[in-house]
Amino acid sequence: MSNANRARIIFVVLSTLVAGWAPLAHGQSADDVVRIDTNVIQLNIGVADRQGQAITDLQANNFRVYEDGVLQSLTSFESTTTPFSLALLLDMSGSTLGFRQNLKFAAWRFIDALAPDDRVAVIAFNERADLLTTFTADRNKIAWAIERADGRGGTSLYSTLDYALKELAKEGQRRKAIIVLTDGLDTNMRNLDRTSSQHASSDTEAVAAIKPEASKGFSSVLDAADRQGVTIYPLVLPSGDVKRLPFVSPQIIAIYTSARARLDTLARRTGGQLSEIRQLQDLGKTYAAVAADVRTLYTVSYQSSGAKEGNGRWRAIKVEIDRADLIARTRPGYYAR
Repeated sequence: MSNANRARIIFVVLSTLVAGWAPLAHGQSADDVVRIDTNVIQLNIGVADRQGQAITDLQANNFRVYEDGVLQSLTSFESTTTPFSLALLLDMSGSTLGFRQNLKFAAWRFIDALAPDDRVAVIAFNERADLLTTFTADRNKIAWAIERADGRGGTSLYSTLDYALKELAKEGQRRKAIIVLTDGLDTNMRNLDRTSSQHASSDTEAVAAIKPEASKGFSSVLDAADRQGVTIYPLVLPSGDVKRLPFVSPQIIAIYTSARARLDTLARRTGGQLSEIRQLQDLGKTYAAVAADVRTLYTVSYQSSGAKEGNGRWRAIKVEIDRADLIARTRPGYYAR
């Protein structure tokens, strides 16, 4: 099969996988869902005009939040200038050995673009997570932590995300986000995906054999992010692009496609954005763009009026602005119990 045909298959199947996880359009069984067990919901919200220009001067009375079509009463509002707690996750597995200094320069550029009172924790990961600095606003400590990042070997992406979320929980009610630089190829997930697709004889069969959303590790991350209102920004390295490999089999197609679909879902479900890094020289620019996006987010909280009906079902969230020319971006909803 030609690379062009393979690329078309990857695109179609990936689109189907991501769309299949969109709860607004498709159902999902109670056994596979992510649930949260609090009725206080926190949303990070980006607002832009029709040209994509961020709008940063709105007030609480400009926002309308609906849950399952019912208008909710806001219990708190934080402007775009309110500080964040940010977990900066750096992939130090073997796949990043060839460009470590580029990676660190880009991470330093990200730190420089943050607000002075933003608190940052730096976590390097390969087979395990290594907390290089706890949350701090001290730029020297953060820069030194980035410099010390090192490692090689496999990738424990989802256990590291889970660890980062536990560290973020210690930050109390602050606004929270995770910026994770990775190719998405978690070693444990990769092994599970390989087993699931081992009997497939075609690319399409191999991809269909994997159920990325069924992973407990993946669901655990979404669960914790939902509870805290954490926005996740995956920055995807070129090594996660299957089209760059010199040889591919149906199993490799399936593994890479599922890895990318999980990252897409992490961003979409938490209201973040996935950034695909096509060239290493774009690392710094990508980090700076993410820092700029974080600085345009508002945060609102509300107490769900449907709390007494919690039964594990999906609750759709919609945010409207009282100006027709503005568009709001946030997470699409959550599972409640």
